[in-house]
Amino acid sequence: MNYKEYIAIDSSVRFGKPIIIGTRISVYDVLSWFANGMTTDEVLEDFPELNKNQIKACFAYAADKEHKISIAS
Repeated sequence: MNYKEYIAIDSSVRFGKPIIIGTRISVYDVLSWFANGMTTDEVLEDFPELNKNQIKACFAYAADKEHKISIAS
């Protein structure tokens, strides 16, 4: 998945945190909801402006960031 189609960083939105394009929802928000036990269906129900590809993009972004950190170490 090319998460760059769904994730953007804009210093004027949410203090430059990576967000889902067209929303003010950050990647951190989405990952946090899952870490706290929400399911995909629950997230989509609570945030109907999101879709499954956007959620997958958040995971892909996090995985890519983690991969880059491990390579730099």
